[in-house]
Amino acid sequence: MRELSEQELVRRDKVKSIREMGIDPFGHRFDRNDFALSLKEKYQDIDHDAFENMNDTARVAGRIMFIRRMGKASFFTIKDKTGSIQIYISINDVGEETYRLFKTADIGDIVGVYGKMMKTKTGEVTIKCLEYTHLVKALRPLPEKFHGLTDKEERYRRRYVDLIMNDDVRSTMILRSKIIRSIQNYMDNQGFIEVETPVLTTLLTGAAAKPFITHHHAQNLDMYLRIALELPLKRLLVGGLEAVYEIGRVFRNEGMDLKHNPEFTLMEAYLAYSDLDGMMDLTEGMFQTIARDVVGKMDYEWCGHLIHLDGSWKRISMVDAILEKTGIDFSREMTVQEALDLAKDNGIDVLEHEHTVGHIINLFFEKFVEEDLIQPTFLYGHPVEISPLTKKNPKDPRFVDRFELFIGGKEFANAYTELNDPIDQLDRFEVQIAEKDLGNDEANDIDMDFIEALEYGMPPAGGIGYGIDRLCMLFTESESIRDVILFPTMKPLD
Repeated sequence: MRELSEQELVRRDKVKSIREMGIDPFGHRFDRNDFALSLKEKYQDIDHDAFENMNDTARVAGRIMFIRRMGKASFFTIKDKTGSIQIYISINDVGEETYRLFKTADIGDIVGVYGKMMKTKTGEVTIKCLEYTHLVKALRPLPEKFHGLTDKEERYRRRYVDLIMNDDVRSTMILRSKIIRSIQNYMDNQGFIEVETPVLTTLLTGAAAKPFITHHHAQNLDMYLRIALELPLKRLLVGGLEAVYEIGRVFRNEGMDLKHNPEFTLMEAYLAYSDLDGMMDLTEGMFQTIARDVVGKMDYEWCGHLIHLDGSWKRISMVDAILEKTGIDFSREMTVQEALDLAKDNGIDVLEHEHTVGHIINLFFEKFVEEDLIQPTFLYGHPVEISPLTKKNPKDPRFVDRFELFIGGKEFANAYTELNDPIDQLDRFEVQIAEKDLGNDEANDIDMDFIEALEYGMPPAGGIGYGIDRLCMLFTESESIRDVILFPTMKPLD
């Protein structure tokens, strides 16, 4: 057991005093009908003297954030989900017993107040307390007001305290919720339906990533936490649900940094009879709808760049983007050895399982192009070797109909004209197994049930996946993924 601080001991003594008054220190239901922000907006333009002829009342509840005691009268501030409001309490209005109860209050306690609206001489909207209700005794003191939780690790670990002390954090999380709701409304209005698919799976499919492995005891079966949403959603296209999307958690057993968390929120969407261009139009519209309707602006300061979301976004092929930066033209036919020589000449290390022209093209892109794609850019035309689930380009089968959306040098979305040829798909799976045998532990398994589904016929379709956390980072202008996730993954304390 840890040793209690002096403040904590005093608060526990107050718990005993409150009980001796016949009051539960940890409270019961309180019916409120008003909130701080709406009250302040309603009364901010009314003059101080006008309140003398008014009898407007309010019933609020919240956490005490400030107390200024003045003998038989005091001011204190409570904070609810909308903001803070000042309360005036006097022994003459509430009586000696209630005022004695109020004197046990500490910053951090949760209370209910019923009272008459007023305004102080300094012009602050205030509630004159007529009924004071103790609801919850806080046994730990809050951090000092002007410093709060200064250690970022502690902020993320004790997010509940961070939300109490930091209005910006609270606003960010509320905005995230509104963004997700906007996405759902947008997708619904485009004719999609939202579905749910399994989190537990027996196969590693849908993305190149290391999985988390768990065990199903009843079946005595090792299972993966899903790394993507793709194949179950495409099965639904086969079943006739022609426009589907899912927003859900996925899990990748990888490192953590400013842009990555091992569990994160992904949205994937699939639209029958669409293609790559349809996914570009869907994406541009969704981002611009969020910017306009939720945040209210089209320009964002993010990671040292001013990002412009309005207008038509740039669309460029991967080989053309590499050509612009390096002068090397990968659109021409070349041997693996020629590509390896180019990689060596340009200081690019190539692993054994990357000994293909397609993998080397991707390595060139990652080194010379990716970080410079600042304004929204649809980068399309990926090599077939790095896109095992994607339809080949009919004009050049070395490449596939796929794009990635880059903003600020970071990937925001990954889209495809979906592969619906079961014979080609099985061949791609078998290539992935060969890569796994060469040491690529992120290669996909063969999903024979998915092959069977394709054999029944999947309509031509466009599909896309969005990193919702990174999207929220942009719209909240946050530079760390941990700032937009309520409970980021943390190493446990000793």
